[in-house]
Amino acid sequence: MKNMENIDAREIRRKLSMNQQQFWSKLGVTQSGGSRYESGRNMPRPVQQLLRLVHVEQIDISKVRREDFEVIEFLKSQNPELFKSLKKQARSKVKKAA
Repeated sequence: MKNMENIDAREIRRKLSMNQQQFWSKLGVTQSGGSRYESGRNMPRPVQQLLRLVHVEQIDISKVRREDFEVIEFLKSQNPELFKSLKKQARSKVKKAA
C-alpha cells in the first residue's frame, strides 16, 4: 500500500489531466477544499484513503457496497486459504487484461 503522505494530490490530478472540480468531486470534496489540500493544508486520513482508492487504485467507489465488505471479512475469517486463492486468481486476471 502506498504511503499517501508522500504523494502529491496536485501531481496525481495533473497526471490524470483533470481539473480540480473533476478530480475532487469524485471524492466528495469541493473544488475549494481540494485547492486548499493542494496548497499544503493537511488532508484528513479518510480523504487520503479515498484519493488512493479512486485516483491511484482506480476503483469506482460508487459500485462498492457494504455487503461486499461483509462477504470479504466473512471469507477471510472462515476460509482464509480460499480467500488467498481467490485474491491471487483475481490479480492474475487483472494483470493478463493489462
